[in-house]
Amino acid sequence: MWQRQYVTAQQLAGFRHYKYSAVDTNPLSVHIMQPLWDRIVKIVPLWIAPNLLTFIGFLMILINFFILSFYDWDYTASASSPGLIPTWVWVFGGFVTFCAYTLDSIDGKHARRTQSSTPLGELFDHGLDSWASSVLALSFYSMCSRTNRKSGSTVFTMYLALSVILLNFMFSHWEKYNTGVLFLPWGYDVSQVVLIGMYLLTAGLGVEVWQKPLIFDYYLTDTLIILLIVCCIILSLPQTLYNIYIAHRNKTLLKDSLYEGLLPLLSPTVLFILFTIWVTHSPCEILKKQTRLFLWMVGVIFANIMCRMIICQMTNTRSEVLHWLMGPLAVVVFTATSGLQGRLEEPIFIGFTIFVTAAHIHYGYCVVKQLSKNFNIYTFSLKKS
Repeated sequence: MWQRQYVTAQQLAGFRHYKYSAVDTNPLSVHIMQPLWDRIVKIVPLWIAPNLLTFIGFLMILINFFILSFYDWDYTASASSPGLIPTWVWVFGGFVTFCAYTLDSIDGKHARRTQSSTPLGELFDHGLDSWASSVLALSFYSMCSRTNRKSGSTVFTMYLALSVILLNFMFSHWEKYNTGVLFLPWGYDVSQVVLIGMYLLTAGLGVEVWQKPLIFDYYLTDTLIILLIVCCIILSLPQTLYNIYIAHRNKTLLKDSLYEGLLPLLSPTVLFILFTIWVTHSPCEILKKQTRLFLWMVGVIFANIMCRMIICQMTNTRSEVLHWLMGPLAVVVFTATSGLQGRLEEPIFIGFTIFVTAAHIHYGYCVVKQLSKNFNIYTFSLKKS
């Protein structure tokens, strides 16, 4: 694969002085999950590289996504043909989510256990997390399905919920960009446990559980969306702003101006503005026609933006002003919504999605290769290169 040097010399120098700093105050994590992970990590063979654990967990999430895509490409199977998705798929989804959650939680512990912690490991972990955040949501949507009378969700609600999830992830790393400390969001552990529970509930009671009122004519889908908004907007965002304020008060902020502090938010803001314009003004209603693929594209471009932000925060370097994909995306959105694409909107969209997915995979591959060479290590082996 053709390689490009995405990480600058200044950033490589910054990686050499980087030290991980994180705070976890979530009672669920501290008192229940962490003791469990401490037990599980002890059974992992010492010859296994931590990055391999991270990658296996991500691959499991992808496999689950592709299986659900096969049975339920357009998110209608649970409502129109409840028996179309076999019970084993829901059981597998719960199992995979638990395994991926576990591997994501013990990779750092295993790195310290094998004395193999490197900045590459953290970047690899959080970079894949930025992509997995959307893939997990896209898999979950197969349970509740698209609108079916009162139950289910509209495709626009799916888009908004995904946007909230991704923005919540972004705020955590934007906070670290300004403070140097990653305050682990409470919503992460709660969402993983709830997601596992939802898969098992669907396996045990069938998808029909999503089509019956829970209480006061509210459905499970409504309840989960309300819970999502509460966790992300009412809990996470205020906590992020408060932590940045405390760092400002204590004069420990890493950025010396409001402009520099807000700079990483520009590309994600432009991204979601462009996507929202597209889904609300698309002549062919692209979100309805290609719901799964459109949401996949949202997650891929967001993940690429986040990887670049994470590199800047880890190396304490200046964030880029605007991500390079915002230009091509703006052209595609303008020509689509203005009617210039005509009947070609859907094929152009599919081609653009393939392009950005390939670009993101290439970016990840090149960055990992570059950092592996810089630190004189193998990505998936504990041997020195």
